[in-house]
This record gives sequence, C-alpha cells and structure tokens, in this order.
Amino acid sequence: MSSLRHNCLLVVILVFFASSCKEKPAATDSKTETEEELVQRALEIHKRVLTLDTHADTPLRMIEPGFDMAERHDPNETGSKVDYPRMKEGDLDAIFFAAFVAQDIRDDDGNTRAKALCLQMIDSVIASTDRNSDIVGLALNPDDAYALEKEGKRAIYIGIENGYPIGDDLSNVELYFNKGVRYITLVHSSNNDLADSATDSNGTEHGGLSTFGEKVVGEMNRLGIMVDVSHGNDSLFYDTVSLSKAPIIASHSNARVVTDHQRNMTDDMLKLMAENGGVVQLTMLADYLRTAPPNAARDSAMTELRTNMKPISEMTDEERAEIRKSFQELNEKYPNPPATVTHVVDHIDHIVKIAGIDHVGIGCDFDGGGGIEGVFDASEVMNITIELVRRGYTEEAIEKIWGGNLIRVFKEVQTIAEQLQSEGAS
Repeated sequence: MSSLRHNCLLVVILVFFASSCKEKPAATDSKTETEEELVQRALEIHKRVLTLDTHADTPLRMIEPGFDMAERHDPNETGSKVDYPRMKEGDLDAIFFAAFVAQDIRDDDGNTRAKALCLQMIDSVIASTDRNSDIVGLALNPDDAYALEKEGKRAIYIGIENGYPIGDDLSNVELYFNKGVRYITLVHSSNNDLADSATDSNGTEHGGLSTFGEKVVGEMNRLGIMVDVSHGNDSLFYDTVSLSKAPIIASHSNARVVTDHQRNMTDDMLKLMAENGGVVQLTMLADYLRTAPPNAARDSAMTELRTNMKPISEMTDEERAEIRKSFQELNEKYPNPPATVTHVVDHIDHIVKIAGIDHVGIGCDFDGGGGIEGVFDASEVMNITIELVRRGYTEEAIEKIWGGNLIRVFKEVQTIAEQLQSEGAS
C-alpha cells in the first residue's frame, strides 16, 4: 500500500471512531495512548497476524463475463465486495471463496444443473488464481496460507455453500475434494436431500440430517473436508456435532443471545462447539448482528423483488446492474439502522465468554449479503482488529480470532482423515 493511501486510510479510520472513543491506557506502559497511537498499534498487529476470512460468495461474480479479480471495483457502483487489490488494501491474507448454488428442484435434472454450475464456479476460481499467480495462489492445506503470505501473495481456498450440488451421489464429495474444495456448507435457505435448513418456510423435513446427509458427513470426515453447519436448523447442528469424528465449523454464523435470529447459535450450541473443538466464524450480515425494528413495508417490497428475480447465474450484465439498482433504491426508500463493527465485536465478546477464545473466527459473507458500516468490503477488514485492540484483546488472541483457530481445526480435520483412511486400508 502506498504511503499516501495508507495515510488517507488512517484518517478515514480515525474519523470513523472519533465520535465514540477517547484516549485509552497503552498496553505496554503507564502512559496514555492517543487514538492515533491505538489505531497505529492495531494496524501493525493486523499486518503481523494471518488474517483469514472463511466465507465469500465471490465465485458468483467470477463467472460473470468480463469480471476481473485483478482489477479494483467500486462496491457502490458494482456491488462487488472482494477483489485482489482490495484484499491487499485490507491486509486480508487468505479467503475461502464459496461456490454457492441456490436451492432448486430436487430431481435428476436439478441435481445435474447444480453440479454443472458448482463446477463452473470452482473452475473460475482455479483459472483466476492461475492467471494471477504473481499475486495469489490456490491453497489446499492449512500451511499453504502461511507459505503464500511469506511470498507476499493472497491465499485462495475453495468451499461449497449448500450441499445441493452433491445431489444423491456420494461420489461427488470426493470429486469436489479433488477439485480443491475444503469445506462444504451442508444446506442453505431451504431443505435439501442432506439436511434441514434454519429458514425453510415449510419447516423440518428430516429432523436434522437425513440418512444420506449422515453418509455425506462421514465421507467428508474421511476425505478431510471441514463440515460446515451454518444455515442448518438446530437439529442439524446437534446431529452433526454428535456424528462427526472431526471438529466442525460454522463458516458464517453469530450468537443468538446477542441477536435473536434462527441462523445464529444458542449458548448451548456454543458450548458444544467448544467441546467438539470447532469454531464459529462471525459474519458481517446486518440482520445477524443487530435486531432491526419491524418494517413491514420494506419486508413486503423485498419479498416481491426477490420473488420476481431470475437466478443470478442466468442474468445478463444489464439485468444484474438493474437488480442491484433496485435493491439500492429499496434500501434508500426503507432504511434499516446500520450494523457496525461494535456489533461484530459484541458477538465476539459473547462467544469468547461462552465458548472460549479458541472457538471464534471471521467469515464476512462478502458478495453474499455481508458488508456493514465500517466493514463494507474487503478493504476495510482492519477495522475489526482496531475494535478488538480497543477492547483489550491481545495480539495472541487476535491471531487466534483472525485465522489461528480455523487453521487449527483445518489441521485436526486433515489428521483425522489420515487416520480414517489408514484404518480403512488396514
């Protein structure tokens, strides 16, 4: 980052926090620490630690004709929240790009289309890392993030959001693993053949994991793919945490006691996640971070807009631009109170209190709805670190939150996979 841009960014950060923050005692001596000194200390910590975001739906962008990850995009004009230049600006070292396929009809034709779209997005990630190998690298194992960081490159991991592209064919799990997938979110906003969603309007179907879903979890354990329970209903969580032989993750979920949303995790779930050795990755989606007052007119308008939408993958460039404009106009007409970095760290504080410092991380959900005041896109993720420093988190704790905890789980998942494969071969 140029010195001019660094100085401009520092001024923006200082202005953002000036209204609510005063001088604070320095952590290293008895002298008072000015706001500017605190921010500078936080930025230095942010640069030293490995920063890893476990969830971005950016592959949906990457299959758009002409979209170039090596170019910087204006989020206000394009809606894009992640590209390689903005990862560098925010000192975001590693990211999981999730190939997201929305739930559709559950038959052979639907499964075939879902698989084809999923593979198209995975291939787009691989192609992008190949084209930009001077600045990024495809990461397959936990230590790859550290190795690429030493080379001055960003580490790009691949996940799948929604187990729908697995269809009813268990062999697809290994196919995706061989393509580089290292976590799979079992379900999304509607029930699928694997599991029940937290938000399906028809309620539960399987009582948590289906029989086939149990086989999928077992196969993920065997291969070394992290099992992601975000978007699942409560029964899915309890089924999975009980069944999985390896620690599990929630790639983008928050604390339900802080914000009462069915997508968030109860304190009992947080405690079990700690017992399991897993990790909950905080997300930057406003509705999961703060409770908005009732807004029936907005809800009705939003529902109507989404009901009449084509799948994003089927839209032309002009149609995508038009739908972004429609959402922006709706948000301006029916504004909700913003979520902020303060809300984010409130959730982190609570998860640390209930589950412990070893079981919380960051999964922003950029390009999938994530983006709040102060962390609007990848260029602003350092503001999370600043707020953590403000609340007294040490560099060791921040390192765990920003990447260490997830990497630990990732390694344990791989170790257990090796054991299972060894047992299977004997």
